[in-house]
Amino acid sequence: MEQRIGSSSQPLEGAGFDPAFIPGLTSPASGREEDTKAEEPQDKATAAEPEEDTSEEAAVASGAEESAPEEETAAPDGPVFEASDRRAAIVADHSGVRLRLDDQECEFRWDEIGAVETETARFGKRWTVTVHTPDRRWYPLEIEAPSRSRFAEWDAGLDAVLDEYFEDEADKSPEPDEATAGTGDDTE
Repeated sequence: MEQRIGSSSQPLEGAGFDPAFIPGLTSPASGREEDTKAEEPQDKATAAEPEEDTSEEAAVASGAEESAPEEETAAPDGPVFEASDRRAAIVADHSGVRLRLDDQECEFRWDEIGAVETETARFGKRWTVTVHTPDRRWYPLEIEAPSRSRFAEWDAGLDAVLDEYFEDEADKSPEPDEATAGTGDDTE
Protein backbone atom coordinates (compact mmCIF):
# COMPACT_ATOMS: atom_id res chain seq x y z
CA MET A 1 0.00 0.00 0.00
CA GLU A 2 1.29 3.41 -0.99
CA GLN A 3 1.04 6.38 1.36
CA ARG A 4 1.89 10.02 0.78
CA ILE A 5 3.06 12.42 3.42
CA GLY A 6 1.59 15.90 3.24
CA SER A 7 -1.63 17.46 2.10
CA SER A 8 -3.80 15.57 -0.31
CA SER A 9 -5.73 18.65 -1.44
CA GLN A 10 -4.98 20.27 -4.75
CA PRO A 11 -4.20 23.99 -4.96
CA LEU A 12 -7.24 26.11 -5.71
CA GLU A 13 -7.54 27.75 -9.07
CA GLY A 14 -9.96 30.38 -10.17
CA ALA A 15 -10.54 34.09 -10.51
CA GLY A 16 -10.84 34.53 -6.75
CA PHE A 17 -7.25 33.45 -6.24
CA ASP A 18 -5.67 34.44 -9.53
CA PRO A 19 -7.12 37.27 -11.65
CA ALA A 20 -5.14 35.95 -14.62
CA PHE A 21 -7.49 32.94 -14.60
CA ILE A 22 -9.98 34.98 -16.67
CA PRO A 23 -8.57 35.41 -20.18
CA GLY A 24 -8.07 39.04 -21.15
CA LEU A 25 -8.40 40.42 -17.61
CA THR A 26 -4.66 40.44 -17.01
CA SER A 27 -1.68 38.83 -18.64
CA PRO A 28 -0.81 35.34 -17.35
CA ALA A 29 1.30 35.23 -14.18
CA SER A 30 4.17 33.41 -15.88
CA GLY A 31 4.20 35.82 -18.83
CA ARG A 32 4.19 39.03 -16.78
CA GLU A 33 7.96 39.16 -16.40
CA GLU A 34 8.46 38.46 -20.09
CA ASP A 35 5.97 41.18 -21.05
CA THR A 36 7.72 43.83 -18.95
CA LYS A 37 11.12 42.87 -20.33
CA ALA A 38 9.80 43.06 -23.90
CA GLU A 39 8.15 46.46 -23.33
CA GLU A 40 11.16 48.20 -21.79
CA PRO A 41 13.27 48.52 -24.99
CA GLN A 42 10.26 49.78 -26.92
CA ASP A 43 9.50 52.42 -24.28
CA LYS A 44 13.11 53.65 -24.31
CA ALA A 45 13.10 53.89 -28.09
CA THR A 46 9.84 55.79 -28.31
CA ALA A 47 10.78 58.13 -25.47
CA ALA A 48 13.96 59.25 -27.25
CA GLU A 49 12.31 60.08 -30.60
CA PRO A 50 9.57 62.71 -30.13
CA GLU A 51 11.00 65.31 -27.75
CA GLU A 52 9.39 68.18 -29.66
CA ASP A 53 5.92 66.59 -29.63
CA THR A 54 5.92 66.21 -25.85
CA SER A 55 6.83 69.86 -25.35
CA GLU A 56 3.96 70.92 -27.62
CA GLU A 57 1.57 68.59 -25.78
CA ALA A 58 2.77 70.00 -22.46
CA ALA A 59 2.13 73.53 -23.68
CA VAL A 60 -1.38 72.59 -24.76
CA ALA A 61 -2.03 70.79 -21.46
CA SER A 62 -0.76 73.72 -19.39
CA GLY A 63 -2.94 76.09 -21.42
CA ALA A 64 -5.96 73.92 -20.66
CA GLU A 65 -5.09 73.87 -16.98
CA GLU A 66 -4.73 77.65 -16.92
CA SER A 67 -8.18 78.16 -18.45
CA ALA A 68 -9.89 75.88 -15.88
CA PRO A 69 -9.34 78.23 -12.89
CA GLU A 70 -10.72 81.11 -14.97
CA GLU A 71 -13.96 79.17 -15.43
CA GLU A 72 -14.20 78.57 -11.69
CA THR A 73 -13.70 82.26 -10.90
CA ALA A 74 -16.55 83.16 -13.25
CA ALA A 75 -19.08 81.69 -10.80
CA PRO A 76 -22.43 83.47 -10.70
CA ASP A 77 -23.16 85.76 -7.82
CA GLY A 78 -25.33 84.07 -5.27
CA PRO A 79 -25.32 82.72 -1.76
CA VAL A 80 -22.59 80.34 -0.69
CA PHE A 81 -22.72 78.30 2.50
CA GLU A 82 -19.64 76.92 4.21
CA ALA A 83 -19.31 75.21 7.57
CA SER A 84 -16.42 73.17 8.88
CA ASP A 85 -14.65 71.82 11.91
CA ARG A 86 -11.31 70.08 12.35
CA ARG A 87 -12.44 66.96 10.43
CA ALA A 88 -15.54 67.73 8.38
CA ALA A 89 -16.64 70.45 5.97
CA ILE A 90 -19.67 71.25 3.84
CA VAL A 91 -19.83 73.73 0.97
CA ALA A 92 -23.07 74.53 -0.85
CA ASP A 93 -23.00 76.93 -3.80
CA HIS A 94 -24.19 77.30 -7.41
CA SER A 95 -22.62 74.00 -8.50
CA GLY A 96 -24.08 71.81 -5.75
CA VAL A 97 -23.14 70.42 -2.36
CA ARG A 98 -19.69 69.14 -1.44
CA LEU A 99 -19.10 67.08 1.70
CA ARG A 100 -15.64 66.33 3.11
CA LEU A 101 -14.66 64.12 6.04
CA ASP A 102 -10.93 63.73 6.67
CA ASP A 103 -9.50 62.66 3.30
CA GLN A 104 -12.82 61.50 1.80
CA GLU A 105 -14.84 63.87 -0.35
CA CYS A 106 -18.04 63.66 -2.37
CA GLU A 107 -19.81 66.16 -4.56
CA PHE A 108 -23.48 66.32 -5.55
CA ARG A 109 -24.85 68.46 -8.37
CA TRP A 110 -28.27 70.01 -7.72
CA ASP A 111 -29.97 67.58 -10.11
CA GLU A 112 -28.54 64.63 -8.13
CA ILE A 113 -30.06 65.76 -4.81
CA GLY A 114 -33.48 64.63 -3.65
CA ALA A 115 -33.46 66.43 -0.28
CA VAL A 116 -31.13 68.06 2.23
CA GLU A 117 -31.90 67.55 5.89
CA THR A 118 -30.35 69.17 8.96
CA GLU A 119 -30.53 67.97 12.53
CA THR A 120 -29.09 69.22 15.79
CA ALA A 121 -28.08 67.04 18.69
CA ARG A 122 -30.17 67.41 21.81
CA PHE A 123 -27.02 67.60 23.90
CA GLY A 124 -23.62 68.63 22.69
CA LYS A 125 -22.54 70.72 19.75
CA ARG A 126 -23.03 68.35 16.79
CA TRP A 127 -24.89 69.59 13.70
CA THR A 128 -25.77 66.90 11.15
CA VAL A 129 -26.39 67.55 7.46
CA THR A 130 -27.80 64.65 5.44
CA VAL A 131 -27.93 64.71 1.63
CA HIS A 132 -30.59 62.37 0.22
CA THR A 133 -30.43 61.22 -3.41
CA PRO A 134 -33.40 60.14 -5.56
CA ASP A 135 -32.18 56.52 -5.54
CA ARG A 136 -32.87 56.28 -1.78
CA ARG A 137 -29.31 56.72 -0.56
CA TRP A 138 -28.31 59.21 2.08
CA TYR A 139 -25.00 60.74 3.06
CA PRO A 140 -24.81 62.18 6.60
CA LEU A 141 -22.06 64.51 7.81
CA GLU A 142 -21.60 65.68 11.40
CA ILE A 143 -19.93 69.00 12.10
CA GLU A 144 -18.94 70.11 15.57
CA ALA A 145 -19.92 73.73 16.17
CA PRO A 146 -17.91 76.10 18.35
CA SER A 147 -21.13 76.85 20.26
CA ARG A 148 -24.79 75.87 20.08
CA SER A 149 -25.66 79.40 18.90
CA ARG A 150 -24.06 78.62 15.51
CA PHE A 151 -26.80 76.07 14.70
CA ALA A 152 -29.37 78.77 13.87
CA GLU A 153 -26.83 80.70 11.80
CA TRP A 154 -25.85 77.59 9.83
CA ASP A 155 -29.49 76.60 9.26
CA ALA A 156 -30.29 80.09 7.93
CA GLY A 157 -27.23 80.10 5.63
CA LEU A 158 -27.98 76.66 4.22
CA ASP A 159 -31.65 77.54 3.73
CA ALA A 160 -30.67 80.63 1.72
CA VAL A 161 -28.55 78.51 -0.63
CA LEU A 162 -31.23 75.81 -0.94
CA ASP A 163 -33.91 78.42 -1.70
CA GLU A 164 -31.74 79.90 -4.44
CA TYR A 165 -30.46 76.79 -6.22
CA PHE A 166 -32.44 73.70 -5.18
CA GLU A 167 -35.55 72.94 -7.23
CA ASP A 168 -38.14 70.57 -5.76
CA GLU A 169 -40.04 68.15 -7.99
CA ALA A 170 -43.19 70.17 -7.23
CA ASP A 171 -41.53 73.28 -8.67
CA LYS A 172 -40.65 71.44 -11.89
CA SER A 173 -44.14 70.06 -12.59
CA PRO A 174 -46.95 72.35 -13.80
CA GLU A 175 -49.52 73.58 -11.31
CA PRO A 176 -52.70 71.46 -11.19
CA ASP A 177 -54.88 74.53 -11.88
CA GLU A 178 -52.93 75.38 -15.04
CA ALA A 179 -52.90 71.80 -16.33
CA THR A 180 -56.66 71.22 -15.92
CA ALA A 181 -57.88 74.75 -16.73
CA GLY A 182 -58.08 74.17 -20.49
CA THR A 183 -59.58 70.66 -20.36
CA GLY A 184 -62.62 71.26 -18.15
CA ASP A 185 -64.01 74.39 -19.88
CA ASP A 186 -64.00 73.01 -23.45
CA THR A 187 -66.47 70.15 -22.79
CA GLU A 188 -69.51 72.38 -22.23
